[in-house]
Amino acid sequence: MATQKLQVSRAAAVSPSNTVDIPYVGYPSGPTLACVIYTGTGGDIKVMTDGGDEVTFASTNPGTFLPVQVVRVFATGTSATNILALW
Repeated sequence: MATQKLQVSRAAAVSPSNTVDIPYVGYPSGPTLACVIYTGTGGDIKVMTDGGDEVTFASTNPGTFLPVQVVRVFATGTSATNILALW
């Protein structure tokens, strides 16, 4: 079975927010760009996808990569911590 390799060029800590999208840290700055996320400690992660869907990934394990294009991590509904945005 083939495995997909995750390669990123930028990363930043995520501050969960119910109203603010994850700010892109690369150049050019400006519009929000969707990212995949990594969680250092497990728990629930509620996100808004690039397509506008609000979903909760329940009981994620520590060290989990979520291969979903995410624009926001919600404070309400997220118990996981040490979340990183990866572009």
